[in-house]
Amino acid sequence: QVQLVESGGGLVQPGASLRLSCVASGLIFSNYALGWFRQAPGKEREFVAAISWSGGSTYYADSVKGRFTISRDNAKNTVYLQMNSLKPEDTAAYYCAANPNRNKVALPRQYYDYWGQGTQVTVSS
Repeated sequence: QVQLVESGGGLVQPGASLRLSCVASGLIFSNYALGWFRQAPGKEREFVAAISWSGGSTYYADSVKGRFTISRDNAKNTVYLQMNSLKPEDTAAYYCAANPNRNKVALPRQYYDYWGQGTQVTVSS
């Protein structure tokens, strides 16, 4: 049974940083590209960032480029999202997901087979 479990969300002020983690089990982690998506209330789930199986390729939404960094540790079956300079518009539930096209990072969400339950990030003063 495949499981993706996110952690690290919370309530922070604008300009602060957070690091999200997602631990995977039940799959061969290095066979998958990993992505982060987010969904704000009343909005569709949107792409945030993705990373290839080796970490050699990454891809970001324009809205987070230069502020967020995705990384992975295949020995720990974990993908991270370092979020800096957070803005109120970053407020959302953040989900990690696994995509079997392990070298492709610019794929839409329907290509992702497995999803976590999400962790809430709230940016507010």
